Amino acid sequence: MDKSIETNPLIDRLPPHLKQFIKPQHYDDYSPINQAVWRYVMRKNVSYLSKVAHHSYLNGLDTTGISIDTIPSMYGMNRILKNIGWAAVSVDGFIPPNAFMEFQAYKILVIASEIRQLENIEYTPAPDIIHEAAGHAPIIANPDYAEYLRRFGEVGAKAILSSHDNDMYEAVRKLSILKEAPNSSQEDIDNAETHVNDLQNKKVPLSEMAKIRNLHWWTVEYGLIGTVENPKIYGAGLLSSIGESKWCMTNEVEKKRYSIDAAEVEFDITKPQPQLYVTPDFAYLMEVLEEFAGTMALRKGGFRGLQKLIDSKKVGSIELNTGLQISGVFTNMITDEDNNVVFFKTEGPTALANREKELIGHGKDANPNGFSSPIGKLKGISLAIEDMQPRDLKAYNFYDGKRIAIEYESGITIEGLNVTGIRNVYGKLILIEFEDCTVNYKNDVLFSPEQGTFKLAVGSSISSAFAGAADYRSFDNLYHVSETETQQLPKTEHKIELESLYKSTQELRRSSYNTDSAKQIVTLLDKNHPTDWLLRLELYELSKNHDKTLSTSILNQLNAIKTQRPKIEHLITDGLELIK
Repeated sequence: MDKSIETNPLIDRLPPHLKQFIKPQHYDDYSPINQAVWRYVMRKNVSYLSKVAHHSYLNGLDTTGISIDTIPSMYGMNRILKNIGWAAVSVDGFIPPNAFMEFQAYKILVIASEIRQLENIEYTPAPDIIHEAAGHAPIIANPDYAEYLRRFGEVGAKAILSSHDNDMYEAVRKLSILKEAPNSSQEDIDNAETHVNDLQNKKVPLSEMAKIRNLHWWTVEYGLIGTVENPKIYGAGLLSSIGESKWCMTNEVEKKRYSIDAAEVEFDITKPQPQLYVTPDFAYLMEVLEEFAGTMALRKGGFRGLQKLIDSKKVGSIELNTGLQISGVFTNMITDEDNNVVFFKTEGPTALANREKELIGHGKDANPNGFSSPIGKLKGISLAIEDMQPRDLKAYNFYDGKRIAIEYESGITIEGLNVTGIRNVYGKLILIEFEDCTVNYKNDVLFSPEQGTFKLAVGSSISSAFAGAADYRSFDNLYHVSETETQQLPKTEHKIELESLYKSTQELRRSSYNTDSAKQIVTLLDKNHPTDWLLRLELYELSKNHDKTLSTSILNQLNAIKTQRPKIEHLITDGLELIK
């Protein structure tokens, strides 16, 4: 594979905490069986989806460089995706939900480069290149949908997740890897599936991330478009599943009009979906997304937003009404009788920023042990600190180099040496530094002089709370890379021989047909691989117009396999229909 093919410049501007998930595609590792699986699924999908998919799908296959006959190369896709303002990267299976969303915000498709095994040709819970490349990529050629996907990523990356979400992510990732690993025992798979089910059955409040993940599932993954009576498919999970794309169109699957209520409806990744949601058009998806964004801590802030960050136990950020942003792991807060936050605290490295840019000298190295500060209004003073002009500051004794004692309406007091203040671009104070400072609340000491310099966050309220850092450069690793990795095992001689037969058949298709070569392949197939059905379909297609005797023999063997393996009978029947 020529790796000098042009990639996409969008990838170069990704922050390091996203680049850590990118892995080489290793195109040459795709086996001839992998290529045959791709070809079967794509031919089947295009044949069927041309009737039931949104018109953007077939148009998008050409626009995004997706071939029906061969697995796409990241290099080739990026060369073409650049023309519509997108890019694609290869990753190892599921990645953390916030990271997945953030990739979308940068207009980059995350593509799991692995491909499902032949045994899971109809559906796999693991993300694979059929799902990602053949499902997601074609639809983004539609400008309205592409903007929805980008905006969804932008909002979703800020959604706050819970510790339960972390457990669920790791459990689903492990299950998906086990189901695709050729050496997995049924016991291991059953145990992993039980663990996923146990987590799904836990009655825990849905986090922001859980809710927006539900919206993502019912639109981007399993969405229908049009009317409830006559829907079309646009969700990638349906477009890439040759079984569920057909089943979803039956009356057995309930169709509902899409609304924000879908955020409360959870899904089971291991089973077909009992209901699906229909949007009238792609523009309506954006309406519902913005309606949901209006419910998030990102826009509401306050004590509920801060509590979500505390519960998440992950790096998150709050923004005060002055524009000062604090990023770290939040652990504590104090509220007044009206549930207004009057004090907050982080533990561990904490960074301060303004307008998504870290304040010089106030990154995590300057605050290695956390950050804490009261906020609110001063007692007996109607003017907030952030609204004070220089003459007001002078009147209330806010002098650099002078000791000062102030009290908040909450009862929190500060007494110390005023060292300096930092202002925003509008000239308003957003941070004041004190030396030899003590902060008290009732009988508790919140900060003492031996802790060093006290930094007072200037602000009256929390206007926003969101996942991640205000300035992504403040933290080296915002997202944890899972220790559970996709498994690659040495191939048996039996598997190597079967792959060689698939490869020989592919070469026959690309060159002029040779009856003797076809017969040799069939002989070895009958002798050593009597139940393989996909290669026989390919050989039947090749021999059908060249050797009636051979094609009849192959067809008879396919019919025999139908009897022996009733679970795949419909796959063989569908394959024969494609050949006709």
